[in-house]
Amino acid sequence: MTFSGKVAVIAGGGGIGGATARRLAAGGVAVAIGDLDGGSAEAVAGAIVAQGGQAFGQACDIGNEADVNGLVEAAVVRYGGLDMLHVNAADLQVIFRDSNAVDVDLAVFDRTLAINLRGHLLCTRAAIPRMLARGGGAIVYTSSSAAFIGEAERPCYAMAKAGIHALMRHVASRWGKAGIRANVVAPGFVLTENNLKTMPEEFKALALGKTRSTRTGKPEDIAAMVCLLLADDGEWINGQVISVDGGATMR
Repeated sequence: MTFSGKVAVIAGGGGIGGATARRLAAGGVAVAIGDLDGGSAEAVAGAIVAQGGQAFGQACDIGNEADVNGLVEAAVVRYGGLDMLHVNAADLQVIFRDSNAVDVDLAVFDRTLAINLRGHLLCTRAAIPRMLARGGGAIVYTSSSAAFIGEAERPCYAMAKAGIHALMRHVASRWGKAGIRANVVAPGFVLTENNLKTMPEEFKALALGKTRSTRTGKPEDIAAMVCLLLADDGEWINGQVISVDGGATMR
């Protein structure tokens, strides 16, 4: 797939977001990468530029409206507009304190929703007017299989991810006729490069056992689907939640 002349914002540039940024840039997209870790976003962008692509990175907390607006505005100023948005942010520290509905600290609930709902709404609000100015665009949100499998733990995370599905369907319904598509990718167990080095082998084996695949997931697996949904090849896909999880869930 090629995307020459397109501009994308990636909100959450680590792991899946970084893989998406690299794949888009290889197809000719100018990419703006925002991440809570600004140094990480700049590193991904630097690697893209070193390969001949167009990219820049900057610090962005998607729970902060000024950060989100600043990232989108920087992309528009530098590249002339906005065609694509991939929102791929989650607080993976607080998730370990997300216990159950009776015992969970409400501060954990508030932080989880601040990133996974408020943050995704902020990104949407910033991007849609810019896309309308270009005649349309495409948005892909990263969700999780946790939104529909019914785990005995992590209720805040699951509730927030389910809320992303509702936001996506609203966007697809409200602006689909105006040329804006919105979809969700729901990954299963994805191992980043760091996780591959640090995660115990027995845990990897347990995760693999829950799939119908010969291996666990890689960020590139998710990025491939995200890029399809952002591309013109995915023009007739709108309002969908698509699981990419090695067959762990079947719906």
